[in-house]
Amino acid sequence: MNLDLRPVLDIGGLLVSSFVVHAGLAIVTLLVLNPLLAKVGARRVIWNVPLAEFGLLVCLIGLYTIIL
Repeated sequence: MNLDLRPVLDIGGLLVSSFVVHAGLAIVTLLVLNPLLAKVGARRVIWNVPLAEFGLLVCLIGLYTIIL
């Protein structure tokens, strides 16, 4: 298994930390999931919504770090 971990990505000549890219992807994913979670009614059963969103953000960043 060849793991090609790149700490810095070259995007059009601009060097960007891969963590910033993963965090950006996670934020975009959260923005897409928020209306879906609101439609399902998940906010009624979540006690602390900002804490749940932060936990989901951390999980998504970790997932994107592992996948990408």
